[in-house]
Amino acid sequence: MENSKSKIIKKIAEEIDCGFDCYYNPKNEEIITIPNLGQVNDEEEFQDAFSAELKKVKQNKAEFIKFGVLESYQSFKIMELFTHQIDNVELQSELEIILQKRKPFQNFKHVIDNSDYRKKWFDFKKAELEIIVETELERR
Repeated sequence: MENSKSKIIKKIAEEIDCGFDCYYNPKNEEIITIPNLGQVNDEEEFQDAFSAELKKVKQNKAEFIKFGVLESYQSFKIMELFTHQIDNVELQSELEIILQKRKPFQNFKHVIDNSDYRKKWFDFKKAELEIIVETELERR
């Protein structure tokens, strides 16, 4: 059975993978998720839709740990790590070339989505995100 900390780590990792910023209050284990502003088209509509969450986070800022959507370099690093551990030499070589060229994210996704490694990629990325979240929690 999963413990509470493990569930929290998984939940936060899932949310940041979906493009949400997560605010976690370790005192009461509350998690507030808000779409990352970079993913929002209409800021006014965003402010209206998430006004209660934004207000709560702002008023209690010191109590929350923020987990933001990964920066591009962090996502790129996860793709590199995955590429290095693949046991298919041809696919590994293809991905290494993709990571060195233009549009690495789009091209990596295309190749992985059309390969037998799609599930392995998602499992790997999920595990890496959970490590990032757990590491940040331990730093606090």
